[in-house]
Amino acid sequence: MHFMKNSESKNRTNVLDMTTGNPYSLMLRFAMPVFLSEVFQQLYNTADAFIVGRYLGTNALAAVTSSGNLIFLMVSFFMGTAMGGGVVISRYFGAKDEKQVSRSVHTMMAFGAVSGILLTFIGVIFTPLFLTWMQTDPEVMPEAVEYFRFYFLGAFAMVMYNICRSIMNALGDSRRPLYYLIFSSVVNILLDLLFIGGFRWGVWAAAVATVISQAASVVLCMIYLLRKGNLFTVELKKIRFHRDIFFEVVSYGLPSGVQNSVIAFANVIVQSQINSFGRLAMAGYGIHCKIEGFAFLPVTSFNMAATTFISQNLGAKQYDRAKKGARFSILAAVLIAEAIGIVYYIFAPYLIGTFDSSPGVIRYGVTQAHIVTLFYLLLAFSHSIAAVCRGAGKAFVPMIVMLSVWCVLRISYILIVMRVTGEIQYVFWAYPLTWGISSVIYLFYYLFSDWVHGFERRQ
Repeated sequence: MHFMKNSESKNRTNVLDMTTGNPYSLMLRFAMPVFLSEVFQQLYNTADAFIVGRYLGTNALAAVTSSGNLIFLMVSFFMGTAMGGGVVISRYFGAKDEKQVSRSVHTMMAFGAVSGILLTFIGVIFTPLFLTWMQTDPEVMPEAVEYFRFYFLGAFAMVMYNICRSIMNALGDSRRPLYYLIFSSVVNILLDLLFIGGFRWGVWAAAVATVISQAASVVLCMIYLLRKGNLFTVELKKIRFHRDIFFEVVSYGLPSGVQNSVIAFANVIVQSQINSFGRLAMAGYGIHCKIEGFAFLPVTSFNMAATTFISQNLGAKQYDRAKKGARFSILAAVLIAEAIGIVYYIFAPYLIGTFDSSPGVIRYGVTQAHIVTLFYLLLAFSHSIAAVCRGAGKAFVPMIVMLSVWCVLRISYILIVMRVTGEIQYVFWAYPLTWGISSVIYLFYYLFSDWVHGFERRQ
């Protein structure tokens, strides 16, 4: 193994070695910029939804919000595989193997470029087919097609930003992606206000604003990654698929990609059932998803910190330290999620009404919020154990759990209750039901499996 004998010659000021020091403060130090980054990431689509709803009306709002699950389905596989790349980079960084870090970074860049091009073609060409399959309301369909197609013209920028962010996060640098996201989010909101509020263009303009802002963030990322002298410097001539690294990325990332796709597919099925209740239900459900996305950002941040922390420490063979970090991240995520759920439960009518004041939209959104929010601790627990598994190179475990519980069981339940009752509140109950079942399975796995030796056993 090639150790970093000449590490002094590399610029390591922007990476965070999580194998030494207080684990709690390190995870908090990593998680806070990630949290703020996720906030600004959510601002992309939420700003679209808020401004579109205010200026263009309920139909346009339904078009934007109804595409959320479909967009997630399209990008989730690639983003999940990128997580595998982050695990590989973190492990080699923890093991002090500079050569493999560099090879992993360049393989990830090649994967991102190919994925971005492929996703652009699929998204633009098959938009009408996907939206028809989702039973999108005919009144909403023209604007939904507009928004979706323009959005996916920027798929390359979207994928490449997430690849660059994954590389920096894997090395402990969670601050710089935050700075780039702040800039691009401000650009996105200003363009939304200009295109829609000022020029009164259609819903497609919201997607164009998002594409431009995402492209700006990628330019900033690449300027930094191409800078000479960094541990992770990208050289354009070295961007290619290294077979051994790519197989590692796939072995760790493919299960995460499948897991994300499974969750997204189940949500698309849910969305298609919601769409059958009309545009008010579509808007109410979409607004709840936007708010829930914001509400769960602290949990997502701890999960990302846990994955990086565990990967680096298992790469350095510090097993007890990895266990300590896992316990801390799980407890913090569960407590924060439940506190957020209680607050959302209380203020749901006001939060949903901020996006759309229509009584029907508020009624649907509040109904869902009051059913699911008090069970957020179960959702947080499941995601936290999944993050631990990914960090330990055991991404196959959460993939199986999500496939069997969050996909097969959830979809089966929804199809049955819709046939028996046809009432929307029973669709919403699918979430806490499947969260609870997956949490029990994850608890047994965490307590009784030897997850800390996942990397060694694969090797």
